[in-house]
Amino acid sequence: MAAQGAHGVSYFSNGAWWWPYLFILLAGFAATDIWRFLGVYLGGKLSENSDLLVLVRTMATALVAAVIGNLIVFPGGALAHTPLALRIVAVALGFVAYLASGKRMVVGIATAEFLLLAGLYLNF
Repeated sequence: MAAQGAHGVSYFSNGAWWWPYLFILLAGFAATDIWRFLGVYLGGKLSENSDLLVLVRTMATALVAAVIGNLIVFPGGALAHTPLALRIVAVALGFVAYLASGKRMVVGIATAEFLLLAGLYLNF
């Protein structure tokens, strides 16, 4: 039996099947959504051209770019079985299509996905 807290209740004392899911939901909310709400609240009071907001947008863009780069270079799952050159070419040409289409994101994504699937189909 797990050790009991000061009030006789611990994380492990509740034997209900739903308890771990509720705990993860609440802990996930506390760790992320509170900061999002605070950002929306404080962000509404900042000028769009303020140095702080430019810094926040820059950091957010850098984090997204890092995640995408990580997925390209060190993929998991089915993507891990594709050649690195194919992944890089698909992303590069998808970016070119994005710029050529007037920065329409859906065009860049669709182009990269099409090239990746075509490369897999043709066994590149």
